[in-house]
Amino acid sequence: MDVYVFDAARTPRGKGRPGGALAAIPPVALVEQLVRALERRNGAEAVRAAGHFTLGCVTQVGGQGGHVALAARIRAGLPDSVACLTINNFCVSGLSAVADAARRVATGQVDLALAGGVESMSQAPFLADRADYYSDMALAAQMGWAPVGLAADLMATREGLPREALDAMVLRSHARAAAAWRDGRYDGRVIPVLGADGTVALANDENIRDFGDGATLARLEPVFAAAGAQGYDEILVGNTPGLNKVEHVHTVAHCPPIADGAALVLVGSAEAGQRYGLTPLARVRAVAECADDHVLQLTAGFRAMEQVVARAGLALDQVGAVEFMEAFAAAPALFERDYPCDPARVNPNGGHLAMGHPMGATGAVLTTTLLDDMVQLEAETGLVVATGGVGVGAAMVLERTA
Repeated sequence: MDVYVFDAARTPRGKGRPGGALAAIPPVALVEQLVRALERRNGAEAVRAAGHFTLGCVTQVGGQGGHVALAARIRAGLPDSVACLTINNFCVSGLSAVADAARRVATGQVDLALAGGVESMSQAPFLADRADYYSDMALAAQMGWAPVGLAADLMATREGLPREALDAMVLRSHARAAAAWRDGRYDGRVIPVLGADGTVALANDENIRDFGDGATLARLEPVFAAAGAQGYDEILVGNTPGLNKVEHVHTVAHCPPIADGAALVLVGSAEAGQRYGLTPLARVRAVAECADDHVLQLTAGFRAMEQVVARAGLALDQVGAVEFMEAFAAAPALFERDYPCDPARVNPNGGHLAMGHPMGATGAVLTTTLLDDMVQLEAETGLVVATGGVGVGAAMVLERTA
């Protein structure tokens, strides 16, 4: 059965730390406001008819604990009959959630589904779930694990990516994001978030900066050398044949800012769309979820991309628009160097290096943006690629229908 995307919306991305514009707003409230927006745009009857709700969320503690998808469903007043699933597939969780919803529709389990992701990194900080290998160096060494930023440095070292290539990714991302907001290209799918008093807490992505000609960027120092010296460099070298040293090149600007945010996608069958008067925006042509080297970590998105394009019966250079997750600057720099894709069609409205990375929401955020990219670029097909720590990746091909 064909699966269609009927609508998608996201919040702005706030700075993921105390003092960020969304830091006082519960994660479930971000999701609730997106449900309300989808109801306004598509009719409450259609949204409430969804048979399943899948939500990605990485750090499931505190306000994100206790089955956050279920809590968000209750908060949003969706029927008790809407079954819920909260998933953690690290930074590809939001795209895995959309893929889960698409499979449920394709197999006839439901004819409408909601899917997306949420992450409030100001309230549930990175690594706050306290997995044992985060702090037990003996266990980390046994697993070949290091924090993902060090894996980004490993990728840059192995691939010989120069600092200038990373700087160029950052400058482009911020410049494109600023231009997109200035030209109103995010107005249709970014829903301003209201605070408890009913006033707008945040209407625009909060992390975008103006680096000018890049001189300030070029003066920044690498940020992961101290962590590497604590023993992680030794772990990476010991698990990477032929490697003698990890070159630390990523600065704080080469890392996607930690962020708060959420995104939701409404998918379903053609019959359900007709029943509720919904206009399909795109057809889900193919999905892929992959795992790859857990030491290199950031390569699985590339594998998922290769699989999904093949499943869609396409060559990469035939895809008209691409949302490629800027998971540290090394990943998009490697993509641009090694894959045949017009850079003007990749992240045309900026990316995570500029706007931030709300981990569990990221894949759904990229999906939401891709819908508008395809219209802007007059593309028949679009590709979203997400990659995450410890070797997880996901990708999806959409075919434009409106």
